[in-house]
Amino acid sequence: MGTAIIILAVVALAFANGANDNFKGVATLAGSRTTTQKTALIWATVATFLGSLTAIALASALANAFAGKGLVPAELAQTQSYGAAVALAAAATVLIASSLGMPISTTHSLVGALVGAGLMANTQINLEKLSSGFAIPLITSPLIAISAAALLLPLIRRISGSTSISDAECICIDTEEPASACMMNDMALTTDSAPRITTGTKQQCDDSATASTIRVSTNQIVDRCHFLSAGMVSYARGLNDTPKIAAILLILPSFSGLTGFGIVGLTIAAGGLMFSYRVAQTMSEEITEMTAPQGLLANIVTAVVVIGASVRGLPVSTTHVSCGSLIGIGAANGGARWKMISSILAAWLLTLPVGALFGALFISILA
Repeated sequence: MGTAIIILAVVALAFANGANDNFKGVATLAGSRTTTQKTALIWATVATFLGSLTAIALASALANAFAGKGLVPAELAQTQSYGAAVALAAAATVLIASSLGMPISTTHSLVGALVGAGLMANTQINLEKLSSGFAIPLITSPLIAISAAALLLPLIRRISGSTSISDAECICIDTEEPASACMMNDMALTTDSAPRITTGTKQQCDDSATASTIRVSTNQIVDRCHFLSAGMVSYARGLNDTPKIAAILLILPSFSGLTGFGIVGLTIAAGGLMFSYRVAQTMSEEITEMTAPQGLLANIVTAVVVIGASVRGLPVSTTHVSCGSLIGIGAANGGARWKMISSILAAWLLTLPVGALFGALFISILA
């Protein structure tokens, strides 16, 4: 009976995680009208699942952290009632937020549940571990994302403006051999052999192009880089979140690392495909206005922060980092929708105590 409860609890948590988190990596694709929500979600699902599969090799330290060892005594962390209570508490917290369209952190839900269930079990919480291993990375990571996105956007604008590419629709590279300046011993000498590069609108490129002109669409370049960056964020999310959830399933000796990570990865994918619409709407439409280059920047910042933290075993929230990047972009471009942002921040503040309350409730029932 205990084994069945653990499995159901972990499946519920993984499904809730996918519903709330899967679209976050590709929100900029839909928000900037680079592609449709459906296409963005499919791309997110594939990239997230790849992150889940590689997490066993690259982010196993996170599984150890979220097993509760070090935060609560090992004898409690290894009990099935504690593991099931933590998973059910985090799942309930995330599912409620998903139904309201609020992008919250599964990581924060788990931390709250770990602490709440531990306190209800009358055990001592390792405050040093809670601070250094959980609180500091969770608090600092969104601040880093907000600052990096807000500071880099004006810099990128200046660079693109100085190169005259910011408003161009295409780049033309004229490869035609220049006329010879003179002949010397049957060798042609030219005054300028470098190709001529110009930028302009599509019509200007059409008017000036010759048979030797190579044309490159700046919109296609940005869109492809944007898709790649969104895939990187989704991959990073799978890499960071899967071991946190699988840690609870690995309490059961019959589940190996690969099996546990695979089950969690598949369930996360299913949750995203079936129940992510409300959060997708919030993330792509209601936080800030953005262009494709701005979305690309937000994704790069998010991917760098989350992947860097994952391989070091630091429990950051992909939700907070990705939302932080969007908030930073909105603050820099003047398109932030502060009313919605305030609601999201309020939901973030409630995540830990709600997770703790559910953790205490479920451990009292299951124990």
